[in-house]
Amino acid sequence: MSISNNSGAAYLPRSAAGIRSPWLMTIIASIATFMELLDSTIANVSLYHISASLSVSYSESLWVLTSYIVANALVLPMSGWLASTIGRKRYYMLSITGFTIGSLLCSLATSIEFLIIARVLQGLSGGGLAPVEQSMITDSFPIEKRPHAFALYGVAILVAPAIGPFVGGWLTENLSWHWIFLINVPIGIVSLILSYYFIVEPSLLKQEREQRKQQKSHIDYIGILLVIIGFGTLQLFFDRFEINDGFSSNFIWIMAITAAISLSALVMWEWFHPQPIMDIRLLRYRNFSISSLIIFLIGFLSYSTTQVLPQMTQELFNYTATIAGIMLGIGGILVVVPMMIVGSIAGKVAHPQWLVAMGLLGTAISTWHMSQMTLNVDFSTFVWARILQVIWFPVMLIPVSLMAYEGLPANKSNEAAAFAALMRNIGGSVGLTLMANMLHSRTNLHYSRISDRVTESVDLSVSLENIKEIAYAQARLLSYLDIFYLMAAICVVFIPLAFLFKTPQKRAEEGSCEVGYGHHV
Repeated sequence: MSISNNSGAAYLPRSAAGIRSPWLMTIIASIATFMELLDSTIANVSLYHISASLSVSYSESLWVLTSYIVANALVLPMSGWLASTIGRKRYYMLSITGFTIGSLLCSLATSIEFLIIARVLQGLSGGGLAPVEQSMITDSFPIEKRPHAFALYGVAILVAPAIGPFVGGWLTENLSWHWIFLINVPIGIVSLILSYYFIVEPSLLKQEREQRKQQKSHIDYIGILLVIIGFGTLQLFFDRFEINDGFSSNFIWIMAITAAISLSALVMWEWFHPQPIMDIRLLRYRNFSISSLIIFLIGFLSYSTTQVLPQMTQELFNYTATIAGIMLGIGGILVVVPMMIVGSIAGKVAHPQWLVAMGLLGTAISTWHMSQMTLNVDFSTFVWARILQVIWFPVMLIPVSLMAYEGLPANKSNEAAAFAALMRNIGGSVGLTLMANMLHSRTNLHYSRISDRVTESVDLSVSLENIKEIAYAQARLLSYLDIFYLMAAICVVFIPLAFLFKTPQKRAEEGSCEVGYGHHV
């Protein structure tokens, strides 16, 4: 680290890098975040193996995914408050420790009950990793260098979920499903050691924590309760909607009503609480509220396509889980290139909202292109379609990260990072639920229409069963194409939002109390 860089660090009193290079801190912090985001999708392709190994039905094994997602959703809204109360570095290291122990317990599980409990520990611990890393990156870089830092961070949040199914499929097929969890243990230990030595808890954050203690602030117990009930039931509603046949299930109705009441009460309670567990008042800042909506969309698109594409190729094109994972993985790896390019130019663009609009338009066009596929497309077509889609994510993500916290107080970086991560996860949950429900309903609709057109003129040399298979395959394909149409339309609808951003202004003094400006999401 050069002397000039070390000197620059002195103007960033909230920096988690201390006198060291913030790039080193970012790389170290990204290890745990990459591991946690990888785990959010790595088990998806291994459920059949897990259910067979533990002698349970496939529907029961789905709780391996549900338990993790719900636990993650519970801690995300509170992670900003926890980081500020416990200490950012301490909370980050506790999260790594809990996630690593949870991973080890998952790999040793001999029953579905034990595995679900271990996954809950993983989810509770992993929920704080991404928000804390985001907060540390923002506080450790001056405004002009943040685009590059966001690009490096963006690699973790986009690549990890994309290659998760491939890594999970390869480990399961070549070793066993236990290894999809066991692989986290050495990575977690290395991350914990490096974090201890190279991540710093700034003295300013310590002073703020001490001031909070001296003020004898009361813990927002009602807020905590509403967060647990509200987001827990919301996530259960999303995750079990299709499995429980939607609103025909009493369970789904109970979850929906409970979530609606609890979250409505949470918003009202937190808005007026002097020290909220989840700072809803951040939405008063226009750039932050708009960025939260676009981050919601990015979560919607990335999670949905990561689920829909491998499902489509395995179901209609007879791809194995590994081949489907390779298809996603290639796009996930190549997204590094546009990430670095956009990271280098975003800070130099006078009106970055144009980049956001361009990213939304490009995503709409590429997703519409995917809606033109037929049952005759080959593997390379899927790979290029995926590449053309994901290259636009950085074009949205990095400029949004620059503009998100215009005018937001620096001491709100933990809470803002947690809220942004929550919006990305909720967007993913909404996307997965909507896509699953739409796939089911549109398949029935298209199959009914195709069946009505089958008349006595059909070649009688073809058996009735073959006709049914052909009709179902066509109906299923049309349903997947409808999903891509919908994604493209949603992106077009979101384009006007990009022009509602306030253009970020350059600060003369990077080390002022406004260092939190230009926060990522």
